[in-house]
Amino acid sequence: MTRHFDPQAAIATPVAARQRRGKRAWLAGAAAEDSVAHRYTQAGARLLAKRWRGKGGELDLILRDETGLVFVEVKSAGSFDRAIAALSRRQIGRICTAAQEFAGTQPDGLLSDMRFDLAMVDGQGRIEVLENAFGEF
Repeated sequence: MTRHFDPQAAIATPVAARQRRGKRAWLAGAAAEDSVAHRYTQAGARLLAKRWRGKGGELDLILRDETGLVFVEVKSAGSFDRAIAALSRRQIGRICTAAQEFAGTQPDGLLSDMRFDLAMVDGQGRIEVLENAFGEF
C-alpha cells in the first residue's frame, strides 16, 4: 500500500493546534477576568462591563467603586513577573484611549474620577492587583 502526501493534512495539523492554543488562551483569560471581577465585586465595586470594545481598543473590566471608574487590565501568566512583563506601553496607550471613549458615555464624561489597575493572575490562580498601575510604567 502506497501512501500519498496530503498537503491539506500537512497544513491542517499546525492550524488546528494553533486554534486549540488560541481557544485555551481565550478560556484562561476569561476565567482570570471572572476571578478578578469577583474579587472587586466582593470588595463592593459594581461591575459595569467585561471585555468592552470601543474604537480605541478593548477594556478587560470596567467597574465603579467609591472612588469612581476603575479600568482593570487582567494579565494571566505562570508568574506575576511574567504577567507584568506582558503589558506594553503601546497597550497602555490603547487602554487609555478606550477608557476615554467609555468615560465619555458616563454622566460626568471625561471629568469622571478614574484609575487604571493591573490585575495579575499567576499559574496557581492567585491574584495580585496593582492599583493606579499605569503611573508605575
